[in-house]
Amino acid sequence: MNQLLVTMLPRFVAMATLFVAGLASAQALTGDVNAGKGKAAMCIGCHGIIGYQNVFPEVHKVPKISGQSAQYIESSLKAYKKGDRKHPTMRGIAGSLSEQDMADLGAFYAQHSAEPAAPEMAVAASDATAALLAKGGCVACHGDNYSKPLDPSYPKLAGQHADYLYVALKSYTIETNANSKLGRNNAIMSGIASQFSLAELKDISKYLSKLPTEMAVVPQSRFR
Repeated sequence: MNQLLVTMLPRFVAMATLFVAGLASAQALTGDVNAGKGKAAMCIGCHGIIGYQNVFPEVHKVPKISGQSAQYIESSLKAYKKGDRKHPTMRGIAGSLSEQDMADLGAFYAQHSAEPAAPEMAVAASDATAALLAKGGCVACHGDNYSKPLDPSYPKLAGQHADYLYVALKSYTIETNANSKLGRNNAIMSGIASQFSLAELKDISKYLSKLPTEMAVVPQSRFR
């Protein structure tokens, strides 16, 4: 029964989030792409360099954010600012941003993407990997080919760096509080990620990274 609840929970949460998002949409800030382009100067030192690596909490490539949805970028920045995502550099950057700044950056990065990849180029998962994805109910929230989230505040996963996905998933398995230096505070993702061993999280991450994506690391020169 507990396993069934964990599997179904993402579906319930997705439905509830869509309902709440619909109620709040009229009050949502509108992001300005041109304003976001200027504000992205603080981001390109990491996210605009192909192959750039972060060392916290372990070495991994910084995530692709060009081509993510505006709402996801906003929600992740708010999580860093609030401290629900533990990362000293991102906490400092997000802490300096207003909600309008976040909306502007979201609008800019959402349209600053690669050419959409053909869905038919998707790599088939092995039986073992497919079973892991089914166990986590991943498609229920992250959508077809893991690139069409049911709620725009959820991330696209397809084509993201495998090492970043692994670190992110592992972070959800760490219990956090206001004084924690590691981890991510998200009850739903914590329940899902904690079902898996580290080897299984790594397997999931490797598979998702091979899927077609419109996300990209756009070199710095393209920003200027």
